Amino acid sequence: MSEKLRVLLTGFGPFPGAPYNPTQPLVARLAQLRRPALDNVAIASHIFPVTYAAVDRQLPDVLTKVKPDALLMFGLAARTPYLRIETRARNAVTMLWPDAANTRSSKRGIAGHADAMMFGPHTARLLRAARLTGIDARSSRDAGAYLCNYLSWRAIENVRAGGPRLAAFIHIPLLARSGAVRRKGAARITLDELVDAGEAMLMEMVRLARKERNTPVS
Repeated sequence: MSEKLRVLLTGFGPFPGAPYNPTQPLVARLAQLRRPALDNVAIASHIFPVTYAAVDRQLPDVLTKVKPDALLMFGLAARTPYLRIETRARNAVTMLWPDAANTRSSKRGIAGHADAMMFGPHTARLLRAARLTGIDARSSRDAGAYLCNYLSWRAIENVRAGGPRLAAFIHIPLLARSGAVRRKGAARITLDELVDAGEAMLMEMVRLARKERNTPVS
């Protein structure tokens, strides 16, 4: 039997203005999935504290430990009522808002004057997979200038340096209250709806990662 495909799922903990981060239960639910298509897949998960130092320290550590073929990351976009599949990471970091350790960036960029970095064409496949579950999902070119964008940038750096072959970042909205039933015209997505969309994107990442693994590196 071939070596198991490895997928790493990540989310974030609470941060100023968001004492509850729904990426945590989402990642937990996805990591517990048991499906025939996942029989030969090892799923690991990690929750990052919302600090720049934690991302810089923990991302290399967890990538070294897990050695994932694919990295699927989730973050909270509290002001967006739909799912956002990010297509790129911008060379930008806010100097206005401190992280959860009350640390502000001392510069507006992450890496000098570098251009934005793209995740890749696979983001369109993830968008399609999410939409097929019926959720409101849209493509995004702006992951913000806070920790979600910062993690996206560091993840793409690792992909380019020979780490996971695929990486993607998904922004999720605030969720409907626990136990709420989704009704037509409802403003917020439920956790169950989000798990369905997350499962669809995870399955698509698994398919894409298998294809990448079987493609010789040029």
